[in-house]
Amino acid sequence: MCNLYRMTKNASEVAAWFDAVEGAGGANFAAEVYPGYTGLVVAGGAVRAMTWGFPLVLKGAKGQPLKPKPVNNARSDKLATGFWRHAFEHRRCLIPLEAWGEAEGPKGRMTRTWLSLPDRPLFAAAGVWRPSEEWGDCYSMVMTASEGTDAAAVHERMPVLLAPSDQARWLEASPQDAFALCRAWAGPLAIERTGDPWGKAAAPAPAPQQPGLF
Repeated sequence: MCNLYRMTKNASEVAAWFDAVEGAGGANFAAEVYPGYTGLVVAGGAVRAMTWGFPLVLKGAKGQPLKPKPVNNARSDKLATGFWRHAFEHRRCLIPLEAWGEAEGPKGRMTRTWLSLPDRPLFAAAGVWRPSEEWGDCYSMVMTASEGTDAAAVHERMPVLLAPSDQARWLEASPQDAFALCRAWAGPLAIERTGDPWGKAAAPAPAPQQPGLF
């Protein structure tokens, strides 16, 4: 699952790339985006700032409410379930990124591996978004199985990547037509294995995975 991606372009550059209105309102962004961080999405014809991850409200052992956790990945085979259905049917978005990161190596010594599209300085992953009481507007990245792709050598899942010709379809088509785009990327991927520790930067913990939900 994707818990890190890189995005160094500013909102104006993203707006020009995706032929969208710059509507981020001067928000600040980190070049490396973690769950719970603010990132850029393209939705409703505009580049907007949102929080990465849908809030999952949990309770403690005594029933007390705990701090919400960001659910930042939406499995494509779960988009029709209650947690994701309304956002998938009514609020799809594009997530601009330059590369996404995965952890490789033995536990305690994992390093960062970056995956990207060769010769493309910016591309789009499929996303869904919704308003929330906890964090305002928030988004999640749609993931699919990586079997048969270059990404399979790194992780069993990967983001749903959208070719430029498919981006309007993802945003505007019926849920059935949009779901047909939830497939693994068939083209080549650039894979950059580094010696950088996976946890070198402080970041919010990713959301705990609930069996059968995400």
